[in-house]
Amino acid sequence: MRDIESALPTLRRSERKVAELVLAQPERVIHMRIVDLAAAADVSEPTVVRFCRAIGCQGFQSFKLALAQSLAQNTSQEPFVLSELDTARDYTYKVFDATMETLAQVRDTLDPDAIEVAVDALCNARRVEFYGFGASSPVAIDAQHKFFRLQIASAALSDPHIQAMSAMSLTADDVVVAISQSGRSTALLEAMDYVREAGAVLIALAPSHTPVLARATIAIPIDVASPDEESYTPLPSRIAHLAVIDILAAGVSKMKGDEVNRHLHKLNRGLQSLRSDD
Repeated sequence: MRDIESALPTLRRSERKVAELVLAQPERVIHMRIVDLAAAADVSEPTVVRFCRAIGCQGFQSFKLALAQSLAQNTSQEPFVLSELDTARDYTYKVFDATMETLAQVRDTLDPDAIEVAVDALCNARRVEFYGFGASSPVAIDAQHKFFRLQIASAALSDPHIQAMSAMSLTADDVVVAISQSGRSTALLEAMDYVREAGAVLIALAPSHTPVLARATIAIPIDVASPDEESYTPLPSRIAHLAVIDILAAGVSKMKGDEVNRHLHKLNRGLQSLRSDD
C-alpha cells in the first residue's frame, strides 16, 4: 500500500484512478478480476496492467498477491507460537486461526484463468497422475480418491522410481499434477522432466518463483508462510493444497454435469450397505 501511495505523483491520470480505488477499497479489490477493477475505476484493462507495472508488479496477478500479502501483514494475528501456559482451548483456536488466515490469503491470490485451464485439461485427460513427496504425499492420495470418484483414471505416486517409470509411459492425452510445498524437490523436478519429454500436460501446485512452478505447463501458485522448523507449528500449506485440489475437483464435477452426478449417487447408494446402522 505504501508503494502505491508513493507512486501516486508519478502515475498518469487514468492510472491514478486505479490507485485511488485500490487505496480506498483494498478488501474489495482483492476479490476483483481485472475486468471488474477496470470497470469500477472507469478505465481500460490495459490501464490496469500499466498501473500494476508502474508500482513494480509484473502483472495483475502478481499485484493481487502483493496486495493480499500487504493486507495480511496489516490485519493478521500474532504469529503461531505455543506457550507452556496455553490451555487446550488456546492452542485449538491458534491452529484454526492460522489455518483460516492462510486459506483466505490463498483464495484471494488464486488465478481463476489458470484454474479454468487446469480444470479443462483434467476433465479431458485420458489419465491423471498426482505426484507428491513428504507432506505432499497425503495430498496426492486425497486427490486420487477425489478424481477416482469422478470417473477419471488416476493414480497417486510418491516413490521417485515409480514416478519416473510412469512418467515415461505417458502420452499427450495424459495429465500430471505435481504437488510441492517447497517447490524445490529435486526428485520431483526430475520426474517432471520425464513428463515434459512424454508430452503430457503438467499442472503444478507450488509456491511462486520456484523451479517446480517454472517447469509446469499450467502453473497454480500457492503461497503461504513457511513453518518454524525449530518448534511445532501447524502446516497450513497442506490444508491450502487440499483446498485447491477440492477446487479442481469441483470444476471437473461441474463440467461433467449429470453424468458424474448419477455416478456419485450410485456410489453413495452402494456404500450404504457397508455402513453400520448403529
